[in-house]
Amino acid sequence: MARTRYAPDRGLTGRMVTTMFLIGLLYVVFIGVLLALFQEAWPMVLLLAGGLFVVQFWFSDRIAAYSMGAREVTPQQAPELHATVDRLCALADMPKPRVAIADTDVPNAFATGRSQEKALVCATTGLLRRLEPEELEGVLAHELSHVAHRDVAVMTFASFLGVLAGTMTRFALWGGVSRAGGRNQNTAILFVLIPLISALVYVLSFLLTRLLSRYRELSADRGAALLTGKPSALASALTKVTGDMARIPTRDLRQSEAFNAFFFAPAFSKHSLSSLLASHPPLERRLEQLARISRELGRP
Repeated sequence: MARTRYAPDRGLTGRMVTTMFLIGLLYVVFIGVLLALFQEAWPMVLLLAGGLFVVQFWFSDRIAAYSMGAREVTPQQAPELHATVDRLCALADMPKPRVAIADTDVPNAFATGRSQEKALVCATTGLLRRLEPEELEGVLAHELSHVAHRDVAVMTFASFLGVLAGTMTRFALWGGVSRAGGRNQNTAILFVLIPLISALVYVLSFLLTRLLSRYRELSADRGAALLTGKPSALASALTKVTGDMARIPTRDLRQSEAFNAFFFAPAFSKHSLSSLLASHPPLERRLEQLARISRELGRP
């Protein structure tokens, strides 16, 4: 983690290192299995895996921002938003990220970028309309905490394995297996084996990233509360955002749900309430942590 005034979180660091190690190990095993199954096509396997990693790591921030409709804004276009980010970056002693606004009534915010220098912080128009200045400051401090702790880059790498598993399954079924059909009597076994292996890899990587994602949200809440010294403002923003989410049309929530892992608060739906699969910890747990921090700081 680059030096900033955000409170260090050894728990987050330990979890990120452990997750990276386990996913890296899973990645090596998965590629090894593919190379064993497709000995003749190993250059294509390595080229495809490497190419996907480069695209995912170097361009995921642009892809995510574009997919969520983020439009970069200048200080002249959004003076209050920029002023808040400027103040927080000075307080945290960190480089200022690019600032963007997404034109949607879903009240949320997110951060992307593989490093502090490449980061982008975005707030939606729905969020800007609903929050008071102190509440908005808490939300943006939460997102900047993600940037300061580099967990956006870690989550990008962690999610790569799931993308790779799905792509490799399609590549195997559409390419390598069909070419082996005339020569290899085990083709039918490969048709069953490869999707099963890919599904297992995807599930394991998904669960690992979800476990990390829930903890990193608690860590970002803690970092924001300690940096601003106003945990109650962040708690108020959390309560307001999650409460207003119920008033958003279902269609808009479904469109946003795919990006839950990036968001300040998830776009709740019937399919995202399971604690095992959720990208964020329960609201009650987040509010409980903020209340505890408030007591420790001696704030009302």
